[in-house]
Amino acid sequence: MRRSASLQSLLFYGLGGPIVALNVWLLSVLFRYFQNPITILSFAAILAFLLNYPVKLFERAKISRTLAVIIVLLVTLTLFVIVGVTLVPLLIDQTIQLLNKIPDWLSASQDNFIQLEAFAKQRRLPIDLRVLTSQINASIQNLVQQLASGAVGLAGTLLSGLLNLILVVVLAFYMLLYGDRVWYGLINLLPSKFRIPFTKALQLNFQNFFLSQLLLGLFMTVVLTPIFLILKVPFALLFAILIGISELIPFIGAALGIGTVVILVLLQNWWLAVQVAIATIFMQQIKDNLLAPKLLGNFIGLNPIWIFVSILMGYEIAGLLGTLVAVPIAGTIKGTFDVLKSGNSGDFMSTFTIHQDTEN
Repeated sequence: MRRSASLQSLLFYGLGGPIVALNVWLLSVLFRYFQNPITILSFAAILAFLLNYPVKLFERAKISRTLAVIIVLLVTLTLFVIVGVTLVPLLIDQTIQLLNKIPDWLSASQDNFIQLEAFAKQRRLPIDLRVLTSQINASIQNLVQQLASGAVGLAGTLLSGLLNLILVVVLAFYMLLYGDRVWYGLINLLPSKFRIPFTKALQLNFQNFFLSQLLLGLFMTVVLTPIFLILKVPFALLFAILIGISELIPFIGAALGIGTVVILVLLQNWWLAVQVAIATIFMQQIKDNLLAPKLLGNFIGLNPIWIFVSILMGYEIAGLLGTLVAVPIAGTIKGTFDVLKSGNSGDFMSTFTIHQDTEN
């Protein structure tokens, strides 16, 4: 019996790794093949998850779900139009200016390296920056070529993005109206013991995770914008929004956003870069230690190592979209199995009612 049990364990763990690797590879291939529709459906589902909160508030006020969805959709579209008319053109203009400035900043940083090397030679210090300066020259040439080629397709990219945004909003509208019926049909494909734990874990992780990340990112954007303006940071609004958007990627997003901004500012003014680093890290600590625990809590309950692993696997499978959904997916899997082990499906609180369609 012991030999049989040990043999089964050996087969389970021995075959588990290759099967997981094969599934990851298969998912990455499927995503690359159906990348655009999967991306649109995913963002529409995320938007529907987020808009379900205000829809529920209207339903509590004795408003029918259809009317509540229409009201929320009209308000959302109004906000999108206001942002598109006021903020988007400003961001596009600042982005174009930044891309035009980067070659000049790289050239200035190259001059600084040359001066540093001359200073080191005067002090007889063994520093040779010729390799670094040659790499900077190559980077400048590649950047200029990419800017020249990318500017040609900018209008097409903006048009494609606008069409995709319209599709996302329309799909989110239909998901809010009829998503429960579709979800009920899909969830019935799972074994009965998985249905309720999986549904509640998915709701808890996706709704709470993305709502919390959006609020944290908005906090960083709103707080850093006036700070950058006071410090006279170039492209203050663009840099603050970049850091805010990076907050959507958990665990490593904030470091990537802050690091990118600090490096860009460093190319122009090292002392200003130090001030930017201090200000952003200080606000990041306030967010992480005061706001994030209240918003996020421990509803995911994942070890930081597994968070990092899930982000890497998500990026390998689906790129940026994979990094955004990797943590809530991992939290959903963990939450489902935790509930199944405990045998108490009431550990989760559902915010979206799944009901059977009785019209048929």
